[in-house]
Amino acid sequence: MKKLAVAVAIALGAASFGAGATTTALGSVSPATPMPFSGFASPGIFSDVFTFDLPANFGSGYSVVNFPLSVPVGNFNVVFSSMALFSNADGILFNADDTLLTTANGPGNLAFNWGSSSGGDMYLTVNGISNGTIGGIYSGAISVTAVPEPGTWALFATGGMLLGFALRRNRAQ
Repeated sequence: MKKLAVAVAIALGAASFGAGATTTALGSVSPATPMPFSGFASPGIFSDVFTFDLPANFGSGYSVVNFPLSVPVGNFNVVFSSMALFSNADGILFNADDTLLTTANGPGNLAFNWGSSSGGDMYLTVNGISNGTIGGIYSGAISVTAVPEPGTWALFATGGMLLGFALRRNRAQ
């Protein structure tokens, strides 16, 4: 079933290149600061792709928000249908080695988190409909956070248990 979902996502992504699709290379995402990105969509269906590199052994968070805006000549607005994260082992978009990791579905602003990964080439797809009279604008961010090692969690749990035993012993006296 997962292979079918990946095949459908890749086919939709490849087909979208003719219908309001753009690809933007963001570069390497650093744990120090979130990587912002933005998009403009002409009225109608859009599918934008943002490529980037993640560091290994870090978790990551993704968000995208609509910026509805009215100006004297019309308005900007988008309705998101989905946002999906893919790993891309060879750096070539929409081929057999792309793996769908997670997705969020609209409508509305979208966000999700992804746990620790091996890092490397990744891409994010943002899909929706621009229903503003002159198009739509949106903005998003990719953030990277450290994921504690299993040994750190074990040490934390051991310390918590020792503290619990000490409190229990003091309460019993």
